[in-house]
Amino acid sequence: MRVFTPDDVKDRAANKYLGVLVAAKQARMLNEFPRERSSREKKLTTRSLEELAEGNIEYRVVARRRGEE
Repeated sequence: MRVFTPDDVKDRAANKYLGVLVAAKQARMLNEFPRERSSREKKLTTRSLEELAEGNIEYRVVARRRGEE
């Protein structure tokens, strides 16, 4: 299993924190789809970090409206 550091994903995102948040959001989205589970399948978080590091995830940052928490 490949180990991802924040430096691996910061090149594809504005900073390392945003990179981790984008990968986590992608993993949650992937978890909603049905799939066959096997013992060799990569974890969704690892798969999302790989996709982000390779530049396969496109995202945009949407500013919150005032008063929204």
